[in-house]
Amino acid sequence: MSKEKFLDRLINKLDAMDATSMQAYILRISKEKGFLETIFNTISEGIIVIDKNLYIKYYNKVAAKLLGFPEDFQNIRISQFLTDIEWKDIINKNNETMNTISRQEIEIFYPSRRYVQFYLAPHLEGKNRATIILNDITDSREKTLNEIESEKLHIVSLLSASVAHEIGNPLNSLSLHLQLLKNLISDNEATEKDILEIVDIASNEVSRLDNIISQFLSAVRPAKPIFKTVLLKDLIVDSLNFMQQEIKDKSVNVKCEWPDLLPQVLGDADQIKQAFYNIIKNAIQAMVDGGELKIKCSYDENFTTVSFLDSGCGLSIDNMSEVFDSYHTSKKTGTGLGLMIIERVVRDHNAELVVNSEPNEGTAFVIRFPRNDRRMRMLKSPEIKIETT
Repeated sequence: MSKEKFLDRLINKLDAMDATSMQAYILRISKEKGFLETIFNTISEGIIVIDKNLYIKYYNKVAAKLLGFPEDFQNIRISQFLTDIEWKDIINKNNETMNTISRQEIEIFYPSRRYVQFYLAPHLEGKNRATIILNDITDSREKTLNEIESEKLHIVSLLSASVAHEIGNPLNSLSLHLQLLKNLISDNEATEKDILEIVDIASNEVSRLDNIISQFLSAVRPAKPIFKTVLLKDLIVDSLNFMQQEIKDKSVNVKCEWPDLLPQVLGDADQIKQAFYNIIKNAIQAMVDGGELKIKCSYDENFTTVSFLDSGCGLSIDNMSEVFDSYHTSKKTGTGLGLMIIERVVRDHNAELVVNSEPNEGTAFVIRFPRNDRRMRMLKSPEIKIETT
C-alpha cells in the first residue's frame, strides 16, 4: 500500500471517530509500531525491505551495521551495498513484480570484511516488495577444528539414522522378490519372462542401495580434492551421458548453451561431476511430467559460471530456508544428501552457489568458479556429442 493511500484510509477512519476513540486508536498504532521495531532491532539477523526498483524502504540496526547504511536512506538502492547479487535474475523482466526466492552466501568488504548468508523472499501480498534477511556467518566459517569435528559427528549420527531407514525399503523389496523367485523355481512354475522381470527388479534395488551408500560416504567422508585444470562443459556432457536413460524416461529435454571458447578452471573433475550429477538429478525429479533443463556456461574476467535452469515445481519460501540442511529432503525416497554434497563441493572449490526459484515456475542453480588468473587461457572447443537430447 502506498503512503498516500494509507494516509487517506487513516484520515477517513479518524474522521468517523470521536475524540476518545481517536486518542485510543492512535495510541494503539504507536504501541504496535514500537513493539515491532523493538523486535526487529533485537534479532540477530539483518532485515531489509526493498521495493521492485531495489529502493530501501526499511532496515533494522543489524542490517545497518553489517552494510554501513547512512542515516538518510531515502532514494538509496540496495544494489549499491550488495554488489555481488545478480539482481537482474531476481527482478521480473517486466519490472512490475518480484516472484523469485533467492539464497546464496556472499562476501562483503565494507564496513568490515564479513561472510553473509543472503536470503530474499517476495511478499506474498503485493509482490512489488521483498524482504532480505542477512545472517552473519563469519564466525561459523572460522570455527576451531574441535568444533568442526564435533559438528561432523552430530551430522553423521543424524545422517546414519536417515540412511538406515532408506536402506530398509530396497532391502525388503529384494527379500520379497528373491523369495518369490525361489518359490516359482521350486514349484517349477518359473518362466523365462518371470525370472527376467524379478532379476530386473532386484538389479534396480541393488543400484538404489549402492547410490544411497555412495551418497552417504561422499557426504560424511569426502575425499580431499585433487585440483587440475578442467573444462567444465566436458564435465557437464559426461554427467548428462551418464544420466541419459533417466533423462529419457522422465521425458526431459536438455538444452546446452556455451561459447566455442571457454576458459579452464582449477578443480577436481570427479567431485565437480558429482555436484553436477546431483543438480541434474534434482532438476529431473522436480519435473514430474517432463519439462526442459537449460544448462548454460559463460565467463567474465573473474568467474566461469555454470547455470542449471529447470521448468519444474520450484521451491516454496519454507523449502528454500531448509533446503541445505544436512538431512532435509522433500522427496519420499530421498536422503537429503544431494544438496549437502553440492554445497560442500562448491565450498571446497572456493566457488559461489546461488539458488533462485519461483514456485510453480522452476529453479536455477548457479555455480561461479573463480578464474585461475585474469589472463585468458582459451582452448578450442572439442567436438561434443550430447546423446541426451
